[in-house]
Amino acid sequence: MREAVARLVPDGASVVMGTALESLIPFAAGHELIRQRRRDLTLVGPISDMLFDQLIGAGCAARVIAAWVGNVSAGLGHNYRRAAEHGIPRPLAIVDHSNYTLALALLAGAHGVPYLPTRSTLGSNLLDSNPTLRVVRGQGSGAGSQGPDEGPFASEPLVLVPALEPDVAILQVQRADADGNAHAWGNLGVTREAGLASQRVILVAEEIVPREVILSDPNRVLLPGFRVDAVVHEPFGAHPSPVQGYYGRDNAYFDEYHAATRTPEGFASWLATWVEACRTARATWRGSGRRGGRRCCRASTGTRPPWIMVINERSAISRQLSADGG
Repeated sequence: MREAVARLVPDGASVVMGTALESLIPFAAGHELIRQRRRDLTLVGPISDMLFDQLIGAGCAARVIAAWVGNVSAGLGHNYRRAAEHGIPRPLAIVDHSNYTLALALLAGAHGVPYLPTRSTLGSNLLDSNPTLRVVRGQGSGAGSQGPDEGPFASEPLVLVPALEPDVAILQVQRADADGNAHAWGNLGVTREAGLASQRVILVAEEIVPREVILSDPNRVLLPGFRVDAVVHEPFGAHPSPVQGYYGRDNAYFDEYHAATRTPEGFASWLATWVEACRTARATWRGSGRRGGRRCCRASTGTRPPWIMVINERSAISRQLSADGG
């Protein structure tokens, strides 16, 4: 994880994460962004559960393009609110979307078109808070036979949603092979659209499997392998969010985070314990008490490091690199 983030996510990048909404959130990757002190990021996502709140509180984000930011279990994201209202720890620019318009923006990026039309935001104040959404009206004649401005080009207003093409997509999947072919299932939200729209893709996989396993069920393949720049093997990489077929949602973790981060000092303490001291997702999972009671994640040192499969996009040859502890 360390090397994938260092190579592919520079300061100032736009990063799309949490594309499956409440599941498959790449918390381990977000925590590595925090540990590497990334700055001036633009965070892109749909409902954007508490991972965005953590990145904002750590000072990593300069802008958010999202439908909602907070903590789904508890509602409010304390760091997001402090940044939006008081500029703490830094001012935050906010570009409002609905879940649907964000999906359209990524879909437009995936298709390589400048925008996609919709009627869904007409009458809403999204048109006031997001100046990139543009209302257009056709020039229908309104009488006689159907002319060039009639039918699909009639005079009813439409909202044009401009394409989003993030610099990096960080996508959590159940399993992948070393060439970047991956299986993902369950609620995928806009995961496929985000992967196709983005310039670079990092996959975070619960398992690395032989290519034959992926080929055995092609309907579950998320993206073509040539669109993927790196595959990181990170068991429990989405914890505390759920990964269908692997583990469920850790509701207590979300609730405890909400209580601990009511103040900047509380968040700093939480960050030191659960991000800075926990160098791998497995350490965080063990520290949260999933095996035999709650204990500090510092007791989980000595876990074998995961592996990174970094895809060489020019030669399509993969190589394994030790993540050196995360």
